[in-house]
Order: sequence, then C-alpha cells, then structure tokens
Amino acid sequence: MPNQQATRAVVPANAEPGEESAESTRRRVLGLVASDGPVTAADLAARLGLTSAGVRRHLAQLEEDGTITVHSTPGVAPVRRGRPARAYVVTSGGQGELHDAYSEVAVQALRHLRAAGGESAVVGFAAQRYDDVVERLMPQLTATDPAERAAQLAAALSHEGYAASVRPVAAATLVPIAQLCQGHCPVQHVAEEFPELCEAEARAFAELLGTHVQRLATIAGGAHACVTNLPLGIAQAPTAAQIPEGTR
Repeated sequence: MPNQQATRAVVPANAEPGEESAESTRRRVLGLVASDGPVTAADLAARLGLTSAGVRRHLAQLEEDGTITVHSTPGVAPVRRGRPARAYVVTSGGQGELHDAYSEVAVQALRHLRAAGGESAVVGFAAQRYDDVVERLMPQLTATDPAERAAQLAAALSHEGYAASVRPVAAATLVPIAQLCQGHCPVQHVAEEFPELCEAEARAFAELLGTHVQRLATIAGGAHACVTNLPLGIAQAPTAAQIPEGTR
C-alpha cells in the first residue's frame, strides 16, 4: 500500500508525510507557470523547494491534462548539453483551472479576515468591493430611462463575465418590473461561504439603477442563475429604507 501511494503523490523531500497533497502542489506549479512562464522544471524546483524529478512528474501530468504546453519559441530556455531544457507556458484550459485555485485562496483569505476582525470585517470588505464596482460601472450607465439603464447594466456585467440579461416580468403591478438574470458568477465558490458578497452586490445594483431592488435567487445559493427584481419606474437615488432587508 505505501508503494502504491508513493506512485500517486509527489511530496517534497523536506516535507513531513501528508504535509502537502499532490493536487495542491500541482496547483502551485500551475500558478508559477502562469505567472513566470516560459519556465523550466529546474527553475520551478528551485522556487518550490522540490526535486527536479518531482516537478517533472507534476509537469507531465499538467501537460497530459492540457493545462500547460511546451513553449515553442527558440532561445527562451537555456541550452545545455544534449537537448535544450523544456520551458512551459499555461494553455487557455489552464487559465480556467486557475480561477478555481484563486477562489480557494480568496476563501482562505476571507476566513482569516473573519477570524481576525469578526463578521463586520467581512461585511466591510464586501462593501468596499462593490463600492469599487459602482465607481467603475456608473460612467457606463448613461440612460435615464429605467429599462435602458437596466439593459446597460446587464451589458456591463456581461463584459465582466456575468452572462447577464434583462427580462420583462408579467406582473399585475402599477410599476413595470424586469428581472436581471446573471447566468454566471465569477465569485460563486467564495459567495457560497460568504453571502455578504451577494448582499453587497444587490446594494450596488440599487445604487447604479437609482431604485430599490429585490434579490430572488443566487447561484451561490443553489439556483441556476442570480435573479434580481428591478422595478422600472422613475429612477431616483435610493434611500436606505428603499433597499430591501437582506440586501442592506
């Protein structure tokens, strides 16, 4: 059994047994290839404190998975006796893998923030994040008509990777209602543990649209899309009382 485990996981020579999993080491290798590539196995081994043979096994697995590839431009890797050292870069598939890795780091960072400063520290972080969103997107929302402004918000969110759209809602209300639907959430895995991000996002929508909003569902909460009700009456700057409980 020990021999079989050794063939499946590469552990640094200076590490205690079980200190770092092969998967987490491969993620570290992938991250360095992304940030420093083209990079060789020898360079990675020196950075990570691993043996060159161990790093090459991780690189072979990543290459087989299609997340990295050998850089083909001549002159990048140092030339040694025999064949030149192979230098690696990340593929587009590898970039997708990295998003998940960054989510794990973000969750760990927010856990540390919560442990050090309490829940209020997480709320403050989420508020600052979406204050920045408001500042960045507000200049793009030039329409005064509420429906057009909502469409501009959806376009801006789509540009940032949220796959957003606005859909009319047939409802017997005095003010017409639309729903802002986000088919993708780049921070889904973080928001699953820290719903403060979703709450702050809803507040940002209220500020950007100048009206109250009602969050109906989130991807982080298990829905297939994030759905937010938007009344399409005359836009005006929302007060704290207009922003629904749960999104304040």
